[in-house]
Amino acid sequence: MAYRTVLVGTDGSASSFRAVSAAASLAAATGATLVLACAYLPMRESSRAAAADALGDLAYKVSGSTPADDALRAAREHAVAAGASQIVLAAEEGDAVDALVKLAGTHRADLLVVGNRGLNSLAGRLLGSVPSSVTHRATCDVLVVHTTSGK
Repeated sequence: MAYRTVLVGTDGSASSFRAVSAAASLAAATGATLVLACAYLPMRESSRAAAADALGDLAYKVSGSTPADDALRAAREHAVAAGASQIVLAAEEGDAVDALVKLAGTHRADLLVVGNRGLNSLAGRLLGSVPSSVTHRATCDVLVVHTTSGK
């Protein structure tokens, strides 16, 4: 089966960029479109006001989807370096798992790629991790990329 659309989640962390690179290599090899996805949560008004006071003219950097957009732009650089050419950026408000599953459906992804961060942690075992939850909820294939040592 050839993948036509590969969606990968990123939060701007180094480990998520390893998943982006793996997904981009796969997309390049199969000629698939790569969808870079990032979830974000709206900032509470009190937090936004405090940030605006502290950051002044740079306050826009922490409001709305701007942090997610910044993570997506950085992820695009990793994707291009790994060979992807057809790249779509998608920021979605909400919990990471909900956003990834929703975006996978919206973009008709054949494959959803996530990193393994959280799978081997105590919190991940007790509360559930993004990779674990995505594998249970996604309606497409899921690839969990080894992006952390698991220690």
